Amino acid sequence: MNCRHCGAPLALPLIDLGSSPPSNSYLSRAALSFPETWYPLRVAVCETCWLVQTEDFAKRDEFFSGEYAYFSSFSTSWLRHSEAYVANMTNMLGLGPQSLVVEVAANDGYLLQYVTARGIGALGVEPTASTAAAAREKGIEIVEEFFGAELARLLVSEGRAADLTAANNVLAHVPDINDFVAGFAILLKPNGVATFEFPHLVNLVQQHQFDTIYHEHYSYLSLTAVEHIFVANGLPVFDVEEVGTHGGSLRVYAQRADTGTRPVSPRVAALLEAERIAGIATPAYYTRLQDQAETIADALNDFLIDVRRQGKSVAGYGAAAKGNTLLNFAGIRPHLLPWVVDRNPAKLGKFLPGSRIPVVGEERLREERPDYILILPWNLRDEVTQQLSYAREWGARFVTAIPELVVT
Repeated sequence: MNCRHCGAPLALPLIDLGSSPPSNSYLSRAALSFPETWYPLRVAVCETCWLVQTEDFAKRDEFFSGEYAYFSSFSTSWLRHSEAYVANMTNMLGLGPQSLVVEVAANDGYLLQYVTARGIGALGVEPTASTAAAAREKGIEIVEEFFGAELARLLVSEGRAADLTAANNVLAHVPDINDFVAGFAILLKPNGVATFEFPHLVNLVQQHQFDTIYHEHYSYLSLTAVEHIFVANGLPVFDVEEVGTHGGSLRVYAQRADTGTRPVSPRVAALLEAERIAGIATPAYYTRLQDQAETIADALNDFLIDVRRQGKSVAGYGAAAKGNTLLNFAGIRPHLLPWVVDRNPAKLGKFLPGSRIPVVGEERLREERPDYILILPWNLRDEVTQQLSYAREWGARFVTAIPELVVT
């Protein structure tokens, strides 16, 4: 395989997680009678541009189907984050009724609802029918397509050039990252701004966040790699922030190379230097994650087996894609984790891909009162423990497995 950005051969491995089905392909009860398709899950590093990337084994339509089950609005902390972003960008850019905000990967309208509430023009691009329908129910116009340069040209020809584009947690999801980024340079007005948020590769490596690796994530991103990619596609970065979402993310601000006038913030050079010092551009930086992932998987297995031997009970919370990576790599099945709670109606009554653990409603917690609750979306630990604080009444303890096993 060659690098999806610069075309260099890939020879440096980051991690091999064996194989698994697509992490967001939840199963109906009828589907349990049929086999699942499992794909190898291996990640490699480009030693030319330092883009970290999953090996390709299937087309993106396999991962982003019409029944895509990830709905952003079920996280209250993510909604607060999105509302604050809209307020900040409105003030920064002076957005108003004559402006247009285009969000790529608009999902269920979680962010654009705050744009329309301010009377600002909004357009979402979202290829998955399930989430696009949810956004339309909020009164948001959605173009139900995958984004790239061709769609950007079409939108501009229709008079829909953007003052602001937002792309949260989608840069990792695109197989043709060059075409995707080039699309923003086309779509922006001459002095428009594009923002992108994505989990920071440094946190993935340093905090052992291997469960954020799954087939839907084609790339794992540092500012070092992103700067290479953006400059090559006419969209240089002029500012960057570190934000706390998804276990530690970056928000980068970019503008058109031909017309953008904003000065480059010192924060860009500072973060690039911090990555250099950490070793992001050295092969040795990428050699530790495999052992760390195996240690975490062993610890989770040992914990669940010990709970079972003690005659105590455990339930999972959050039927998250990252949880599916963890459970499948660790080989966890229903005899160790009998069910997982989720608030998303699209997942209830279904089964986790690979492990085939049933997804149930929150009322099951109150009925069965498990001794332990394993929080699979560890990045939402504070939100979940607050939401489930009532479980402390019967002495339940909360568990997370990453970056290491913690029981509180």
